Amino acid sequence: MALLLKKMWETVSHRSCAKLVNRVVDFPSSASSPCSMGMLDQIPLDVLMMIMKKLGAKEAVKLSLVCRMLRSVVQDSRLWIHFFQNPPQDLHLLPWDSVIFSEINLRLGYPIQTYSSEEMGELSLMRLYGQRVEVPGSVIIDGGSGYCKFGWSKYGWPSGRSATFLEFGNIESPMYSTLRHFFATIYSRMQVKASTQPVVVSIPLSHYDDTESAKASRRQLKEAMHTVLFDMNVPAVCAINQATLALYAARRTSGIVVNIGFQVTSIVPILNGKVMRKVGVEVIGLGALKLTGFLRELMQQNNTNFGSMYTVRTLKENLCYVATDYKAELSKDTRASMQVMGEGWFTLSKERFQTGELLFQPRIAGLRTMGLDQAVSLCMDHCHAADLTGDDAWFKTVVLSGGSACLPGLAERLEKELHVHLPPALSSGIRVIPPPYGADTSWFGAKLISNLSTFPGPWCKIKKQYRRKSRLHLAW
Repeated sequence: MALLLKKMWETVSHRSCAKLVNRVVDFPSSASSPCSMGMLDQIPLDVLMMIMKKLGAKEAVKLSLVCRMLRSVVQDSRLWIHFFQNPPQDLHLLPWDSVIFSEINLRLGYPIQTYSSEEMGELSLMRLYGQRVEVPGSVIIDGGSGYCKFGWSKYGWPSGRSATFLEFGNIESPMYSTLRHFFATIYSRMQVKASTQPVVVSIPLSHYDDTESAKASRRQLKEAMHTVLFDMNVPAVCAINQATLALYAARRTSGIVVNIGFQVTSIVPILNGKVMRKVGVEVIGLGALKLTGFLRELMQQNNTNFGSMYTVRTLKENLCYVATDYKAELSKDTRASMQVMGEGWFTLSKERFQTGELLFQPRIAGLRTMGLDQAVSLCMDHCHAADLTGDDAWFKTVVLSGGSACLPGLAERLEKELHVHLPPALSSGIRVIPPPYGADTSWFGAKLISNLSTFPGPWCKIKKQYRRKSRLHLAW
C-alpha cells in the first residue's frame, strides 16, 4: 500500500501549489492527534478518494479502521456509488439505478413498502454494499411458456436455456410429476444440489380471470411448485408472477406489462406489485408461435426454401421489425440478407415488417382477435374506470416482455397507436418501454430480488413455514 500511496502522491506533486492548498483536507496538523494521519494529512481529498477507488471496497473498509479521518473518507457516499458502478469482474452487480430502485421499493418484501427519502438518507451505502456482497447466491429459474432461463443470481446472465414447451410440455399444469421432472432437470444441468441454495422461480402467466375457479387453479399451481421444491429439500423458495418480475426489471412497481408469450399475449395491469385481476387481464390468442408460423407462410409464398422452423425463428429474431407506418413501408425497398449456419443465405423483403404487423392487424393472417394496440387501450380504459388511486399515472407506463417483444420498432409503434386510440386526457404521459433485458427480462427481475440486502428474508418461504401453513389449512 505504501508503494501505491507514493505513486499517487507523485502523480499529484506536479499540480500547482495553489491547487494543492485549495483541495487539502482540513485535518488536524498534530501527528499525535488521534484523528491525524501524519504526513497523509497533506493529501487533497480528491486524491484520497482516488486511492480508495484504486484499492477497492475491501481494502477501503480495512483502511477505515486506521483512524477516524480515514473512516470519514471511506464512508463518503460518492466512494460507494463508484464501487456499485464499477464492481470487480467476479461480482456481477446490477446497475446503480437498479440497486437504488430495489433497495427503496423491494427490500421490505411484499406488500410493497417504499422507503422515504429521509429513511434512505440514513442508510449507509457502505453497509448496504457489504450486505449485498454477503447475500448468499441463489438459483433463478424463469420457466417461460416458450423457453426456460436458469442460472445463478451472482452471474451476469442466465447460464442456460431450454425449450420449455418442447421438452416439458405444459408446465402450467399443476401436476407433481411434470414439475418434479422440470425442476430436477434444471438442477441437473446446473450441476448443483437443490439443498444448497435458495431458489427464485417465476410463476407462469395462467388462469387470468378473477373467478373463484381461476383463483383456485393459480393457488394449486403455486402450492404444487412449493411442494415439489421443498420435497427436493430446497431451503427457501421465492415464487413471483412472471409479469411482476418483468415490471421490476424495468424499475417500476406499477404499470402494464405486455407479455408476448409462446402461444398467447397477455396484457397485465399491476399496482404496487399486485396483479389487478379485478380490473381485468386482457389475453390475445396470438404469440411467438403464430408470428413464426406467419413468417413461414410468407416465405413459402415467395418460394423461399428452408430446412426447419428453427431457421424461420432465427430469421424472425434477426431480420424482422415493426414498421412505424405500415402503408408507407410497403413502398420502400426493405431487402436484407443473413446467413443461417448449415442453411445458407436468406433474403427477406416485405416479410420483414409484415410479420410484426400481425400484432396490430391479426386479420392479415385470418385471425379473429384484437390487435395489440386495441387490447392495451382496453386495459387502460378499465384501469381508468376502476379509479384505484385517484391518479391515472400508475398505468401509463407499459413494459414489454418476452422474446418477440424485442422486435425493433414495436415499442414506438404501440405508443403511437395508443395516442390514436385513446382520448388526449388518457393518452398524455403514456410511455412504452422495450424489454429492458431482452428475452431475459423476467430473469433479471428475479435477479433484482435475489440480490437485495435483505434476501432471502422477507421474500422467501422456508420449508417449516410452508408445512405449518399447510397443516393449518388441513385443520380448518
